[in-house]
Amino acid sequence: MPAIVPLGRRAFLQGSSLLLAPLLCDRTVLGRPHQAASEGGAESLRIGLVTDLHYADKPPAGSRYYRESLDKLAEAAAAYREVKPHFVVELGDLIDAADSVAVETEYLKRINKELASICDQRHYVLGNHCVATLRKEEFLQVVERPQAFYSFDEQGMHFVVLDACFRSDGEPYGRNNFKWTDANIPAEELDWLAEDLRATERPTLVFAHQRLDVHDNHGVRNAAAVRKVLEGAGQVQAVFQGHSHQNDYRNIAGIHYCTMVAMVEGSGPEQNGYSWMEIAGSGAIEVHGFRKQKPYQWVPAPS
Repeated sequence: MPAIVPLGRRAFLQGSSLLLAPLLCDRTVLGRPHQAASEGGAESLRIGLVTDLHYADKPPAGSRYYRESLDKLAEAAAAYREVKPHFVVELGDLIDAADSVAVETEYLKRINKELASICDQRHYVLGNHCVATLRKEEFLQVVERPQAFYSFDEQGMHFVVLDACFRSDGEPYGRNNFKWTDANIPAEELDWLAEDLRATERPTLVFAHQRLDVHDNHGVRNAAAVRKVLEGAGQVQAVFQGHSHQNDYRNIAGIHYCTMVAMVEGSGPEQNGYSWMEIAGSGAIEVHGFRKQKPYQWVPAPS
């Protein structure tokens, strides 16, 4: 078992990838999803996490096997039905680009039908590929979400969904009007984020697509300004993000930045990657990694 390493306000535990049988992660955990929470005296909150499916009905390109995302998501759905997540979060790039709006809309309807079968409550982070051919309002209409960035509360926790699909000049992505390296949180959204976090004292998790912890091509250009808002709020525990397709982790000013592995990469079920997160009543958070997704855990520091 990996050792717990103190990290300032919290302690962080990171282990190597688990060796998984099909459809299963840690069977002992799956068989008792409420046990961790019982130590904190309340039911745990369970959240399914998937990212970068890039579903499209087209041949593979490089390491991306677009059609196989349907089967990979079906495997994730089977695992989630065991733990019964309260909601599922898709962290962006649910679909890949098509030559027309009509074809891309069909890609989206097809993969979303599978995602919608998992549970009723779902949250979608916009990725750059989601709006390569579509406009934001077209994507959101299909997945039945009213807006691209927003917040919500669940079982004593606060959650924020961000949208970094904006150019440096403030124009929203859509219809191939952008470069994927030019991702930004515009001033209006940043102001909204600051106000939203001021209005709550609940422990907070943030969901994003483009990364907020790096300054390379996969990062949000004004990530430092976004992190300043998150750090100033005082209650943000973690950011979950996708986009760069590989497992990665950083702790910046006491906030955990977890980059999740892409589902589209590689052929075959052994190349899959997804997770479910459990938030215990005690405040402990554990990410159960399936296949190529690494597991993570952090607990509140002793008072």
